[in-house]
Amino acid sequence: MHGSSMRPLAILPLLLSFLSSFASAATTVFPALSGRADAPVLVVYSSLDEPLARPMVAGFQAANPDIAVRYEDMLTGEIYDRIVRETDAGQKTADFAFSSAMDLQVKLANDGYAQRSDLPMSEIWPGWANWRNTAYALTFEPAVFVYHKPSFQDEAPPSTRAEFEALLSQRGDDVYGRIGTYDIERSGVGFLFMSRDQEQFGDIWSVIRAMGAAGVKLYSTSQAILERVADGRFVLGYNILGSYAADWASRHPDVGIVLPKDYTVVMSRIGLVPQAAAAPELGRRYLSFFMSRQGQTIMARELQIPAVSPEVSGDNTATTMREMLGGQLKPVPVSLGLMVYLDQVKRARLISRWNEVLRLQ
Repeated sequence: MHGSSMRPLAILPLLLSFLSSFASAATTVFPALSGRADAPVLVVYSSLDEPLARPMVAGFQAANPDIAVRYEDMLTGEIYDRIVRETDAGQKTADFAFSSAMDLQVKLANDGYAQRSDLPMSEIWPGWANWRNTAYALTFEPAVFVYHKPSFQDEAPPSTRAEFEALLSQRGDDVYGRIGTYDIERSGVGFLFMSRDQEQFGDIWSVIRAMGAAGVKLYSTSQAILERVADGRFVLGYNILGSYAADWASRHPDVGIVLPKDYTVVMSRIGLVPQAAAAPELGRRYLSFFMSRQGQTIMARELQIPAVSPEVSGDNTATTMREMLGGQLKPVPVSLGLMVYLDQVKRARLISRWNEVLRLQ
């Protein structure tokens, strides 16, 4: 059973952890390839680590040799705060913003901090990945179960949430304190996945209760969980960002991956052109390149981030994963629904219930 579950993630190699490190924003300037001293400068605010972004910048500049790029690598909250602050002060801001905080990117678009970008790919971009030609999902990244292979030599790992819950009950002391997942109070991706679980699975709280009874450990990063699965301290990790897990599995043979068969939540990183962009035409040109067959291929093959574009197939793409898994995949739509849990009362209510259920033994 678990053999077939492994295949889709085998096509997903290295990807940046969803949660950026807590370093301050770093700026890198890429001079125009033409050598033009007065070249126009494209300003990018991004939560993607600059070393990973280099192939995309290089591809863009190869097609636009007269454009320089100023790449500012920062945390997702900083991207949102800075665009709002600069716009409200009547200043210019980034020409392009790329962030894994889906909710904050949609809020920028809905609150008038992003402008419409009608692009060559807009008409064929998947409907779930395009909000009013303003905010575009540009990646396709599933949430998975991870497991310690030696701990499952005599049985298959769980492939649904019901099986996950049953295993925690059946193996009792053997798994106690050896389960990990994100702390939804500190992890943006963890909160996103939990909110989608609540929408997709009516019995999710029984799963959370079972994890609490099994002494689940909570972490704010994928790495902390994957390290413990890799060395056997943990037997299972729940709702882990799959692309990052795939990197660990490629380097640690004892790490196994399952895309849950009941449903697999898929998150995305969103790109947009801010309303107060200094050079919005450059921002749109970069977004257009990001969405093009060439840009999405660079992202899938060189940045090692799964591509969304329906024009791109082969390894590390939404097209291939959909062909293999179909309706099992549940992408988080780029829509106003993402803003529900930005409401502090609703957010606090979900976190409070999470903490309460985890404590019920």
